[in-house]
Amino acid sequence: MSREHLASMIHESVARYGDKIAMKYKEGGSWQSISYGEMGRKIRCIAKALLEIGVQENDMISTFSQNRPEWHLADYAILSIRAVSVPIYATNTAKQAEYIVNDAKVKIIFAGDQGQYDKVMSFIQSTPQVKKVIVFDKTIKLTGNISIHLDDFIKTGEASKKEQELDKRIESGKPEELATLIYTSGTTGDPKGVMLTHANMCSQFIAIDKHFDVDSSDSSLCFLPLSHAYERTWSNYVFRQGAENNYMANQKEIVAYLSEVKPSCMVSVPRLYEKIYATVHDGVEKAGGIKKKLFNWAFETGKKYAYKKKDKAFVGPLLAAKHALADKLVLSKLRDVVGGYKKFFSAGGAALSKDIEEFFFACGVLVCQGYGLTETSPMSTCNRPREYKFGTVGKAIYGTQMRVSDEGELQIKGPNLMKGYYNKPEATAEIFTKDGWLKTGDVGVIDEEGFIRITDRIKDLIITSQGKNIAPQHIEGVVGMDHYIEQIATIGDKRNYISALIVPSFEALEKYAKDSGIAYSSREELVAKPEIIKFYSERIDKQSVELANYEKIKRFTLMPREFTQDGGELTPTMKVKRKVIMQKYADVIEKMYAGKDSD
Repeated sequence: MSREHLASMIHESVARYGDKIAMKYKEGGSWQSISYGEMGRKIRCIAKALLEIGVQENDMISTFSQNRPEWHLADYAILSIRAVSVPIYATNTAKQAEYIVNDAKVKIIFAGDQGQYDKVMSFIQSTPQVKKVIVFDKTIKLTGNISIHLDDFIKTGEASKKEQELDKRIESGKPEELATLIYTSGTTGDPKGVMLTHANMCSQFIAIDKHFDVDSSDSSLCFLPLSHAYERTWSNYVFRQGAENNYMANQKEIVAYLSEVKPSCMVSVPRLYEKIYATVHDGVEKAGGIKKKLFNWAFETGKKYAYKKKDKAFVGPLLAAKHALADKLVLSKLRDVVGGYKKFFSAGGAALSKDIEEFFFACGVLVCQGYGLTETSPMSTCNRPREYKFGTVGKAIYGTQMRVSDEGELQIKGPNLMKGYYNKPEATAEIFTKDGWLKTGDVGVIDEEGFIRITDRIKDLIITSQGKNIAPQHIEGVVGMDHYIEQIATIGDKRNYISALIVPSFEALEKYAKDSGIAYSSREELVAKPEIIKFYSERIDKQSVELANYEKIKRFTLMPREFTQDGGELTPTMKVKRKVIMQKYADVIEKMYAGKDSD
């Protein structure tokens, strides 16, 4: 068996950690657990059941579900029989799921809940290659003769005599064979199936080993979608190390789960940290007076203390005493929001503000920002506990090289690079340079110490009518930190100033309206009220102090509804589809540029 094969990896962990808890999940309000031994038994039963229905090596099998233990049980069973795992985002529409099923010629689908099952059954007639739909949720009423509950499917595996065939498949697995097709978000056209091998994904484990300290005493909160390469690779590593993985049923309950689970390490996207930061600062501003002064003093003390520790400088008795008091009165309470001390948090998928990194740092929580693409399995760079610089995405990970092209584009080479795009040789050729480096499409710089800073996506750069090159993600990161802003899309390409479509954080805004005695009968009415527009204008101006004048938002429109995946404005990874937004809200955008020019 090869340690560079995910099936070998999980079965080795099962043998090594046996009775230790591998998975925890909430059911009926209480936490349930699955040991490594039980996880291994269920994986083998599902794998044997797949063999019983004739699944061949390299057959494509999809999992269309939110995060839950069954997701991993199915995934490892698929890999154990040397089939290929093709995840579908739980939030994908029926049309998006159908595209993936047809493009990859998927033969078996694991579906999570009623919503995902109904979507599958809505297109099952147009995907005749699908032979079986296996449903995780046992309460779902099944239709047709190709559907079966997972519990019943497992019973098929329990009765199976295919032990030797399964062992043979596991033992014959090779690192270079295809492990998964992960479909990209499709911000610029149809999604593409990224082909990642077992060796690609296992190369990440070697890098994590080099840069981080994770062992069987650790626990993680499985927060990001498992259909995303980031959480998928991280969770694989969690199991490799014999650590505990905790599953969330509802992402909106993240803060409650953090305080319950108290994970020692986990991966996330900047939005989680931004929301916590914005909520804390909004509370401090509202409290004012002595509480605000105490918070500011504690933050500055924590920051000074943390930097002394980072630089291995002498911490005098006075600073140590101040920090102990600041920690007792303020900083420990802020840490409690994220479940106490951490070995580290990780952030990826978008840029995280240096201010937010330093806020958590001062509180005693290190957020290690990194960078990567689905095409790089995904991690390519990261800050790490013994080597970090805020405002950057860290250094290239162990075994990976980074360079900047003459055009300023970051390019990557290493064992983490995908085999290519499934059935798309032209697109594959286009993303690689002639000498084998992957073109990221991101603009970046590498400083003299090797730390990397991403400035923007090449395709997203706004060039104003005055010829100014502006990074929209930078503006959105700065302004979007506000407590009252949920989503933001900046506009300005070939225009003479920057404008924005802003989706309020309606929970916060509606509370503000109630507290301020502002009456309204709908969200449309609320966002159109002059006092609300003035309120947002002042907050945007306050957030934009550090922006250059040409980067500042001169006009904006408050949107009455969120951008959504169903509406076409967001990708499954919650990235803004700028072209869709420009087309869909063209009339709203034109109104912001009507009349006289802004200065």
